[in-house]
Amino acid sequence: GAAQENTMKIVVDYDLCEANARCMKACPEIFEVDENDNLIVKLETFDASLAPKVEAAVKACPRQAIRIAKE
Repeated sequence: GAAQENTMKIVVDYDLCEANARCMKACPEIFEVDENDNLIVKLETFDASLAPKVEAAVKACPRQAIRIAKE
């Protein structure tokens, strides 16, 4: 449906990820780092309302392990 058109997907390169939780600080709605330093993506897809926070999370990642893929 029409709602799907604005959906974007989060892609994480876990080989690059160091679980330093900067993405979680930028966008806690989507990113969580657990007590074992594992990054958990709580929502793989998101819509435009969260896009600014996700973009901040992408920029915050020192390893550039996160990217946004258009669905």
